[in-house]
Amino acid sequence: MFWASTRILAMAKLVKTNRASITSLRRALVACLTFVFLTSAVAALEAQDWAKQMLDKSPRHREWVPVKYGNRTVQAFVVYPEVKGKAPVVIVIHEIFGLSDWARSMADDLAAAGYIAIAPDLLSGMGPNGGGSSAFPDQDATVKAVSGLNPDTVTADLNAVADYGKKLPASNGKLAVVGFCWGGGKSFGFATTRPDLNAAFVFYGPGPDAAAIKSIHAPVYGFYAGNDARIGATVPGTTEAMKAAGKKYEPVTYDGAGHGFMRAGEAPDANEANKKAREEGLKRLTALLKGL
Repeated sequence: MFWASTRILAMAKLVKTNRASITSLRRALVACLTFVFLTSAVAALEAQDWAKQMLDKSPRHREWVPVKYGNRTVQAFVVYPEVKGKAPVVIVIHEIFGLSDWARSMADDLAAAGYIAIAPDLLSGMGPNGGGSSAFPDQDATVKAVSGLNPDTVTADLNAVADYGKKLPASNGKLAVVGFCWGGGKSFGFATTRPDLNAAFVFYGPGPDAAAIKSIHAPVYGFYAGNDARIGATVPGTTEAMKAAGKKYEPVTYDGAGHGFMRAGEAPDANEANKKAREEGLKRLTALLKGL
């Protein structure tokens, strides 16, 4: 009996010890996961911080303008150049990540080069509580929303913004469009629907189908990444279709660069290939804009 009692007491002590160990393990796991979450959140914020910091330092006038047509209102970010005379208008179409701080800083870069840059938030009114890009809880939600946009609504939004821009007192009446990633494809597509467009600039976005290409009036300039097979594989077909339709199309591929190099190329952790591609891409873009 004494032996049995001693055995029972030993087992009870062991169970208590194991429970304490499990509790400690759980606490350690929760602490670890919390650390990972917070670290990721901080990293995500810092990823946007550098673009916002650059934008905040800009001396140029910028403003948010509600562009209304029909029953819809598109919020547009407008940046004016510091120039003496009237200037061309350049519509900036954001990436699949919505109208981010980087997209707005890109608009500021174009204004610095001497152009009225207008970056519409194509998610205007589509977010939680009727908000736009900034209203979505995370990047995945934003990507899903942009991916699900109605193409006809996007085209109508861009036309409304273009009409607004051309009527600005500071505009000289010339119009160009530049898009990145998802916006690159939309930039190419916009050229098929806008006869008065002076030029379209496509950064790593796919081209429209051959039937739509026949409607293009403006020259199209492509900027592609060497390490981006998904989009790069579409360039030969687009080149052939544009040539067959008698349209001007000048694609350039930047070796070693990855998809999104205009944004990645100026991030704090940018690799040399993306840096070079961004520098050369921006130089080419501004040079071509001078020819409008």
